Amino acid sequence: MAQYEALLEPLQIKGMTIRNRFLSTSHQPVYNEGGRPSERYIRYQEEKAIGGIGLAQCGGATGIAPENSYHYGQIDGSDDSVIPYYKELSGRLHKHGAVCTIQLTHGGRRERWDSSNWLPTFAPSSRREPVHRSFPKEMEEFDFERIRQCYADAAVRCREGGIDGVEVTFASLTLIEQFLSPAVNHRSDEYGGSLENRMRFGLEVLARVRKAVGDDYVVGIRLPGDELLKEGLGQEECVEISRRLATSGLIDYISVVGATPHDYIGTAKIWPSMWLPSAAFLHLASGIKAEIDLPVFHATRIVDLATAERALADGHVDMVGMTRAFIADPHFPKKLREGRVDDIRQCVGATYCIDRVVVGHDAVCIQNAATGREQTMPHVVPKAEKPRRKVVVVGAGPGGLEAARVSAERGHDVVLFERDGVVGGQTILAGKVAWREPLSGVPRWLDSQIKKLGVDLRLGVEADADMVRAENPDVVVIATGGRPNPGYFKGAEHCTTTWDILSGRVEPGEHVLLHDDQGAETGPVAALFLAQRGAKVEVATPERKLAVELGECTFPAHLAELYKAGVVITADHRLTEVYPEGNKLVAVLRNEYAQDMEEERVVDQVVAEHGTLPNDEIYFVLKPHSRNLGDVNLLALAANEDYRVTANPEGTFELYRVGDALTSRNIHAAIYDSLRLCKSF
Repeated sequence: MAQYEALLEPLQIKGMTIRNRFLSTSHQPVYNEGGRPSERYIRYQEEKAIGGIGLAQCGGATGIAPENSYHYGQIDGSDDSVIPYYKELSGRLHKHGAVCTIQLTHGGRRERWDSSNWLPTFAPSSRREPVHRSFPKEMEEFDFERIRQCYADAAVRCREGGIDGVEVTFASLTLIEQFLSPAVNHRSDEYGGSLENRMRFGLEVLARVRKAVGDDYVVGIRLPGDELLKEGLGQEECVEISRRLATSGLIDYISVVGATPHDYIGTAKIWPSMWLPSAAFLHLASGIKAEIDLPVFHATRIVDLATAERALADGHVDMVGMTRAFIADPHFPKKLREGRVDDIRQCVGATYCIDRVVVGHDAVCIQNAATGREQTMPHVVPKAEKPRRKVVVVGAGPGGLEAARVSAERGHDVVLFERDGVVGGQTILAGKVAWREPLSGVPRWLDSQIKKLGVDLRLGVEADADMVRAENPDVVVIATGGRPNPGYFKGAEHCTTTWDILSGRVEPGEHVLLHDDQGAETGPVAALFLAQRGAKVEVATPERKLAVELGECTFPAHLAELYKAGVVITADHRLTEVYPEGNKLVAVLRNEYAQDMEEERVVDQVVAEHGTLPNDEIYFVLKPHSRNLGDVNLLALAANEDYRVTANPEGTFELYRVGDALTSRNIHAAIYDSLRLCKSF
């Protein structure tokens, strides 16, 4: 498309021809097994190649030495047994027209000593690392030589495996950046102090890598444009580092990120959620681009076409990292080429994918349940082989919308009832504070798709069992969501729910205690909503910390906003009773560990959050009339096999529940429920 011609231009770096400027930057979704690329990982990368990306940078933080951990799905590139796996990965990507690199990393002190090979961590200086909480060994002469050679050997394995290039990590506060950063490097020898000394180790690594792979092989680096860290590397020094590296003759491109994960707030910045704007650090990449004569990549969250095109057309960068955009929709470039821009499912920045990774879980997209499940779940839903069926869906939250979309893609006639005048369900409440508004993109895309597919959407209609049966359905999906549950303490009837507050049904009190016994987003969102409307808010939770269910890229954002708003946070305390006293409420909090210790709060309002209870009345009325009595063969469902149950041969339709209509979970669970059920209708 002429409108986005810069994105579709090829780029040549030595012998590597990249067909367009779409870049999936190096990251690790925790799909690999035993340090080797798994079939699941290869299919995940291959889907993006099928979808049209130009460059897939694979193997995020691939380990190069035995002390590097790969327990959470990283690739172990430290011995030759990885080469056949590289050949399979590169071959599959090349088949679909994409090229690929591997990112080589030594974690330094950003590792755990008590995993993988149980070896100590290494760093320029013996200073504790705040996130991984490791105490590293200060490197000696023989450590330098061994690690330099480990990088070179790992690069050779990539070349022998058909990988098109390597990216050496000078970022994410891994070992080489630990030498570069004055906040971490406290040495007084030739590797510490001046910039020249702090750059020495990184240049030695690059020289060893270049000698090993030859001058014709692509070698790049990932570098911060500004660590955004007190006593760390500032923008000016990062530009100077890039100048020296670019003129060294050792590298072919620089991939630029912003911030560094020195601590939790740094983690939330380097892998930013919707808390920060799209392309928040593009100016850092642009500043480096203006000073060097090498291709510059941008590797920090650009998710939309307009920003990506402008970044290229205006000369800020040469490649646009859109990794999470391709997690949300791996067919993004293909849809652009086909003129189907409206069909692109845009990343909303929930960062559910990375939040899971940093605690060792596999990456999944909050809105695309097929990503990472390419072996079992379709990105393009095929038409059903059987005749058209009538599918009735009740409830147009994310689960109901996905059920309607997938059923319509299968070619069925779909009726979707929604009692409210708009679609979206709980996502409407979830976006009630300004920085969370992008979540509205989840139902917005689904709504646009079901309208294109001709779904009969009936808004403002609260369906009952008779209305559903009058449609003569073959399949009924109950996606009616949940209702707020304050909890099970004495006096719960005196409390207000987070939903009452966020929906505006109840005005905030002056002094408010919010009890969060869920641990996810709802409590912090409601607390901030209250504080922004003038309430003096204390949040109490029985957990060790607030937002215990949220990952390292999300909870710092919530905490930063709450503390800025003056919210008081009290951990380790459970609400046990609420009772009225005059025109006030008394809330009794019990210490979870010293259980004979209780405290009281006298407040105007108590807001309680304890997840949801299913809105399941219509389900139980319909259940006796269904063939399966609402049952599902869970083992078969989990194995992607025929899950249908015939418990009532006299029944006239199949009946299923999804999302919070089943039990309190989250957006991804509701969408995944619907995809894996409805793809077989």
